[in-house]
Amino acid sequence: MNILATENKALITLFGATGDLAKRKLYTSLFKLYQKGYLADHFALLGTSRHELSDDEFEKMVLDSIKDIPAKDGEAEAFAKHFFYCAHDVTKPEHYVKLKDRLAELDKQFGTEGNRLFYMSMAPQFFGTIAINLKKQGLITDKGYNRLVIEKPFGRDFDSAKKLNDELSQTFEENQIFRIDHYLGKEMVQNIQALRFGNPIIEALWNNRYIDNIQVTLSEKLGVEERAGYYDKSGALRDMLQNHIMQVVAQLAMEEPVAFTDDDVRVEKIKALRSLRVYTPSEAAANFVRGQYDAGNGTNAYRNEDGVDPESGTETFVAAKLMFDNYRWSGVPFYVRTGKKLADKFTRIDVVFKKPLIDIFANPDAKNQNLASNVLTIYVEPKSGFALQLNAKHVGQGYTTEPVDLQFLQSDSAKKESPEPYERLFHDALEGNHTNFASWAEIAYAWKFVDVIRNLWDIEKPSFPNYVPGSMGPAAADELLARDGRKWVYRLNR
Repeated sequence: MNILATENKALITLFGATGDLAKRKLYTSLFKLYQKGYLADHFALLGTSRHELSDDEFEKMVLDSIKDIPAKDGEAEAFAKHFFYCAHDVTKPEHYVKLKDRLAELDKQFGTEGNRLFYMSMAPQFFGTIAINLKKQGLITDKGYNRLVIEKPFGRDFDSAKKLNDELSQTFEENQIFRIDHYLGKEMVQNIQALRFGNPIIEALWNNRYIDNIQVTLSEKLGVEERAGYYDKSGALRDMLQNHIMQVVAQLAMEEPVAFTDDDVRVEKIKALRSLRVYTPSEAAANFVRGQYDAGNGTNAYRNEDGVDPESGTETFVAAKLMFDNYRWSGVPFYVRTGKKLADKFTRIDVVFKKPLIDIFANPDAKNQNLASNVLTIYVEPKSGFALQLNAKHVGQGYTTEPVDLQFLQSDSAKKESPEPYERLFHDALEGNHTNFASWAEIAYAWKFVDVIRNLWDIEKPSFPNYVPGSMGPAAADELLARDGRKWVYRLNR
């Protein structure tokens, strides 16, 4: 056991235990926590789904899920002995009675002291039903803690999200609900606050006096793959911008919290999202771009993917200009973009600083002799680190300048030691730490902003398809910045 780790005593109930997410991410994350000592003797997991499985069959499923993780002799088998199974239909109240009895047995067997974590890894239309029945059928304990972890999507718009939140609130308080956004578990997203608030030289410049614009790019190389059925009813706006991008932007825009606690961090993120300008329909049309990939470079057009409506108007790309109406960010655009079938898979943040008011090095006889903007880049994935573009003198006679990079990238060994997002978030939920989870207020403000765009797009027929796989999206995404006299820092022709 890691001497720095503190064992978490917990009885986990996993709804959707035979699903893809559980097999790919959840069991592996729990095993890594077990290897590090954050889970030990006093934990158990009761998996549920409609499938009929014995405890032994479920245990074998878990072992198969973690087989590629290096482990000591007998370690995986000892871990899997903490896993049990109960077939369950979440819509039938009587089935919760069987769950209640089984949980009582496991609580006593593993000494979890009434600490219960309910994890919903299934279709969101069942979240409210499960939460209500957990209370009605007596699965909530009077001692220890009761916590609820839920996956996205959290609603399809503000009204559906509020309805879901009202249902969850019948059983759980806000401080008991943990809404997963796996981007908040990424190492370099968590580094945003360390970069800003741990370095006075950065925070002193983190405002509209020195920053010209901020750019956030979440680029995906793959298409919809096996998610077509879900994706065609969602699109990039709901799937990526409303949650992942809004959470990243909130951390970039927030004020410094009083202390680095989950409550204080949430307060400042909420304040930032409250100041996000909610567009009118005409403003939304001017400041948002949508796209859908065509055929090209050996791939199908989106409309020809299996499970996609051949006349689909669903966007696979979004670019936008966001504005915050507050003292710090007045006049500074936040440009964001995300899409499928783009040039490569990566996530990066580019902070573009203003140029000097007077360029004393300007030479009218020299080509391209203008000072470049200073740019601070946060590489989130696949590489992790920072780069700062500065201007320096070009080596040689005369006096010309050129941009140079100061760069720090995490080593491969450091990246291997870094917890995967789900491992980190599982640990935080077990610890009761909300810092890297979305609050209801954050989600509500994000939906109110996104609903204006979604409502506009639902009544306007798009000119799709409009970009080629392997590009960085439709030309309109470049034009969005060009109208302001700006351009994307990351460009294919750079």
